[in-house]
Amino acid sequence: MTSVQGTAVDITTADGVADAYLAHPDDGLPHPGVVLYQDAFGLRPHLKSMADRLAAAGYTVLVPNVFYRHGRAPLFGLPEFIDPEARPEIFEEIFPVMRALTTELFLRDADFYLQWLDDSPLVQEGPVALTGYCLGARLALLTAGGFPERIAAAAGFHGGRLATDAPDSPHLVAGNVTAELYFGHADEDASMPPEQQRLLEETLTAAGVRHRCEVYPGARHGYTQADTAAYDEAGTERHWAALLDLLDRTF
Repeated sequence: MTSVQGTAVDITTADGVADAYLAHPDDGLPHPGVVLYQDAFGLRPHLKSMADRLAAAGYTVLVPNVFYRHGRAPLFGLPEFIDPEARPEIFEEIFPVMRALTTELFLRDADFYLQWLDDSPLVQEGPVALTGYCLGARLALLTAGGFPERIAAAAGFHGGRLATDAPDSPHLVAGNVTAELYFGHADEDASMPPEQQRLLEETLTAAGVRHRCEVYPGARHGYTQADTAAYDEAGTERHWAALLDLLDRTF
């Protein structure tokens, strides 16, 4: 594995400054770019460690604080180990912030995240890849549909509400997507039940999108997040294998 350098960076957007974490191989050379989109708990040490692991595999990884309009990360009073069942009040802080990030606002921001990578000497020329977790799976799919010429591949893990009857449901962007997609669904996830899984699969197939959708047995929503009660080691390692396989094919 390659040695990694991680640094805090700021990205100027149309609405302010988004703080972010950048991880890259410590060789000063340009590498394929990857945006890692956070879960609902936000930019924190665990997501930085995930970015470091991905960077050690040979990628330059940007983790933006997508909630930057509400302040720099960390935004929420999270414990070191997050168990929402023990502390349901956590979501009283998080849900209003999530709801405030509309699709319109997010896509405006995503343009700046992608441009930042495009301008970085640590990122090789050409399209980048995306990986997202929970909320971030939704953001990855929206980015792939919103900027098809700039996205080579996108993955989403334990994403919720990816295919609903809402007018801005992420699956509706399928017709714009040119990237290859991968989704690793949790099989014990009320936010992504079988009917949504089927609708996402059918929509991607009808649109001719290269994709693979898989269900991870025994995994709960949030299974990749080692600092939460939902963590599942087997599901997490399967996620790494699938993600690195996708990136290897992409670049």
